[in-house]
Amino acid sequence: MEIGTRIARAQVAGLGRSRRQIVAGPLTGMLHDQDEWYLSGMVASEPGQPFDVEEVASNLAIIRQAFAAEDRWLSAELVEEASPGLAKALEANGMTIVSHLPLLVVEPPDLVVPELPDGVTVKVVASDADQQVANAVSAAAYEMDGADFAYKPDPVDGGAVLVYADDVPVATAAWTAVADEVSEIAGVGTIHSHRRRGLGGIATAYATRKSFELGGATLAWLTPGDDGADRVYRRLAYTPQATAIHLGDPGPHLADLR
Repeated sequence: MEIGTRIARAQVAGLGRSRRQIVAGPLTGMLHDQDEWYLSGMVASEPGQPFDVEEVASNLAIIRQAFAAEDRWLSAELVEEASPGLAKALEANGMTIVSHLPLLVVEPPDLVVPELPDGVTVKVVASDADQQVANAVSAAAYEMDGADFAYKPDPVDGGAVLVYADDVPVATAAWTAVADEVSEIAGVGTIHSHRRRGLGGIATAYATRKSFELGGATLAWLTPGDDGADRVYRRLAYTPQATAIHLGDPGPHLADLR
């Protein structure tokens, strides 16, 4: 199976564990019970399969109606190689393509884990209290009012790591629910006072390793937010294998999809 299709199918399966699915032809809306905008979105229903472009307008209308009924903003994440032409069809029906990002992947034998500098330690989030600390680091790193990620006792359902500098929590990264032995590494963030010290790379590497060791993943993937992050991830042996496309309906969070 082409690697982009494998990732996209795993994404559908993983998201479906914790979200209500609205399936409309080639599109599936994933509605989370929490109303934070980034927890709900849309993906391709059957990556790797052809779709009828003439049906996209009516299918998209069904998804939009479901999201509007719960006052949710609609965004989408697609893997271009798994659903060629679908992003363009959505754009033709009013969605905005915000970014094309390299989809970087790594397998366990290739992962490079940096040595920890003096005073730096890493721990796996292992309780609700740890998760609250990770949420506080995420909120500070992303300049949000708060983050509300829940602790998951079973690492197959996802997890996170915390990086400490001199016993102060300064960085975090998470892995998503493992499906078909695939997990996304997400939520990489470092508080402003400790940036440019390699801590985000450490958090990424350890979250990746724990997705392998604890979650059973054999493939991890991510998308870099900018060129600097791209360079960091490639030093960990992440390599580009496909292209992620982020889209959204007109709204206040389009810039957040970059």
